[in-house]
Amino acid sequence: MAIFAHTSIHVRDLDKSIAFYQDALGLTKQMEMPMPGAKLVFMGSAEGGAQVELTWLEEQGDKPYDIGEEEVIHLGFTVSDFENVKAKHKEADIIVFDPDYMPPYFIADPDGYWVEIIPGF
Repeated sequence: MAIFAHTSIHVRDLDKSIAFYQDALGLTKQMEMPMPGAKLVFMGSAEGGAQVELTWLEEQGDKPYDIGEEEVIHLGFTVSDFENVKAKHKEADIIVFDPDYMPPYFIADPDGYWVEIIPGF
């Protein structure tokens, strides 16, 4: 049996991405793996579960990644305090899609990856 551990996304500005996932979702840096020309930072919640691996590659520089269609490729997070988290995201002006036909909404990280915010179960 396999247990889902993490999803890796490539980021241009590691510090900016770390700050986004800390501020917007309350994740913390759980592990860092420096290597020649690259750095991996694993972000996760105190409650455990899968992590987001932020992968920074020196060779990428400031060139944006081709991440495909945002609404297809996205990360999903459940939050227990949905209304307060949504108010925080509205104030930060990071909501990119808020459909009126379902509760989840989407925010975008500094590299344009969409993050779905889902009410906790």
